[in-house]
Amino acid sequence: MQHLTASELAAWIADPQRPTPLLLDVREPWEYETCHIAAAQLMPMQTVPAHLNDLEEEQAIVCICHHGARSMQVAAFLERHGFSAVSNLTGGVHAWAQQVDPAMPTY
Repeated sequence: MQHLTASELAAWIADPQRPTPLLLDVREPWEYETCHIAAAQLMPMQTVPAHLNDLEEEQAIVCICHHGARSMQVAAFLERHGFSAVSNLTGGVHAWAQQVDPAMPTY
Protein backbone atom coordinates (compact mmCIF):
# COMPACT_ATOMS: atom_id res chain seq x y z
CA MET A 1 0.00 0.00 0.00
CA GLN A 2 1.15 3.46 -0.84
CA HIS A 3 0.67 6.39 1.51
CA LEU A 4 -0.23 9.77 0.04
CA THR A 5 -0.30 13.16 1.67
CA ALA A 6 -3.18 15.48 0.87
CA SER A 7 -0.87 17.64 -1.24
CA GLU A 8 0.35 14.62 -3.21
CA LEU A 9 -3.21 13.50 -3.88
CA ALA A 10 -4.21 17.01 -4.98
CA ALA A 11 -1.26 17.08 -7.41
CA TRP A 12 -2.23 13.64 -8.77
CA ILE A 13 -5.84 14.68 -9.34
CA ALA A 14 -4.72 17.89 -11.05
CA ASP A 15 -2.22 16.12 -13.35
CA PRO A 16 -3.83 15.61 -16.78
CA GLN A 17 -1.09 13.08 -17.64
CA ARG A 18 -2.21 10.67 -14.90
CA PRO A 19 -5.51 8.82 -14.81
CA THR A 20 -7.60 10.00 -11.88
CA PRO A 21 -7.79 7.36 -9.14
CA LEU A 22 -11.00 6.11 -7.61
CA LEU A 23 -11.41 8.16 -4.43
CA LEU A 24 -13.01 5.65 -2.06
CA ASP A 25 -14.44 7.41 0.99
CA VAL A 26 -14.99 4.77 3.67
CA ARG A 27 -16.58 7.02 6.30
CA GLU A 28 -20.20 6.98 7.42
CA PRO A 29 -22.86 8.83 5.38
CA TRP A 30 -23.20 11.65 7.95
CA GLU A 31 -19.44 12.24 7.77
CA TYR A 32 -19.51 12.32 3.97
CA GLU A 33 -22.42 14.78 4.05
CA THR A 34 -20.45 17.03 6.40
CA CYS A 35 -17.50 17.22 4.02
CA HIS A 36 -15.87 15.21 1.26
CA ILE A 37 -13.37 15.52 -1.55
CA ALA A 38 -15.04 16.24 -4.88
CA ALA A 39 -15.72 13.08 -6.91
CA ALA A 40 -15.14 10.79 -3.91
CA GLN A 41 -17.34 7.69 -3.91
CA LEU A 42 -18.93 6.84 -0.57
CA MET A 43 -18.58 3.21 0.51
CA PRO A 44 -18.76 2.94 4.31
CA MET A 45 -16.10 0.68 5.75
CA GLN A 46 -18.47 -2.09 6.84
CA THR A 47 -19.97 -2.31 3.32
CA VAL A 48 -16.67 -2.79 1.47
CA PRO A 49 -16.63 -6.63 1.65
CA ALA A 50 -20.09 -6.78 0.05
CA HIS A 51 -19.00 -4.44 -2.75
CA LEU A 52 -15.65 -5.97 -3.74
CA ASN A 53 -17.08 -7.01 -7.12
CA ASP A 54 -18.00 -3.36 -7.80
CA LEU A 55 -14.31 -2.38 -7.74
CA GLU A 56 -11.68 -3.04 -10.41
CA GLU A 57 -8.60 -4.84 -9.06
CA GLU A 58 -6.20 -2.99 -11.37
CA GLN A 59 -7.66 0.52 -10.93
CA ALA A 60 -5.78 2.99 -8.77
CA ILE A 61 -7.80 3.38 -5.56
CA VAL A 62 -7.18 5.96 -2.85
CA CYS A 63 -8.91 5.11 0.42
CA ILE A 64 -10.08 8.08 2.47
CA CYS A 65 -11.54 8.53 5.95
CA HIS A 66 -11.46 11.21 8.66
CA HIS A 67 -7.85 10.87 9.84
CA GLY A 68 -6.49 7.88 7.90
CA ALA A 69 -6.90 4.92 10.28
CA ARG A 70 -10.10 3.35 8.90
CA SER A 71 -8.97 3.93 5.33
CA MET A 72 -5.65 2.22 6.07
CA GLN A 73 -7.57 -0.85 7.29
CA VAL A 74 -9.69 -0.85 4.13
CA ALA A 75 -6.61 -0.41 1.92
CA ALA A 76 -4.96 -3.40 3.62
CA PHE A 77 -8.17 -5.43 3.18
CA LEU A 78 -8.28 -4.59 -0.53
CA GLU A 79 -4.64 -5.61 -0.96
CA ARG A 80 -5.33 -8.95 0.73
CA HIS A 81 -8.08 -9.47 -1.84
CA GLY A 82 -5.90 -8.90 -4.90
CA PHE A 83 -6.11 -5.16 -5.46
CA SER A 84 -2.71 -4.02 -6.64
CA ALA A 85 -2.85 -0.21 -6.83
CA VAL A 86 -4.16 0.85 -3.43
CA SER A 87 -3.16 3.99 -1.55
CA ASN A 88 -4.18 5.50 1.77
CA LEU A 89 -4.70 9.23 2.26
CA THR A 90 -2.54 9.97 5.29
CA GLY A 91 -4.41 12.28 7.64
CA GLY A 92 -7.69 11.81 5.76
CA VAL A 93 -10.13 14.59 4.93
CA HIS A 94 -8.88 16.49 7.97
CA ALA A 95 -5.45 16.81 6.32
CA TRP A 96 -7.14 17.69 3.01
CA ALA A 97 -8.97 20.54 4.73
CA GLN A 98 -5.76 21.79 6.34
CA GLN A 99 -3.41 21.42 3.37
CA VAL A 100 -5.53 21.68 0.22
CA ASP A 101 -8.99 23.12 0.85
CA PRO A 102 -9.18 25.38 3.90
CA ALA A 103 -12.80 26.21 3.03
CA MET A 104 -13.80 22.57 3.64
CA PRO A 105 -15.83 22.11 6.84
CA THR A 106 -14.12 20.06 9.53
CA TYR A 107 -15.46 18.02 12.43
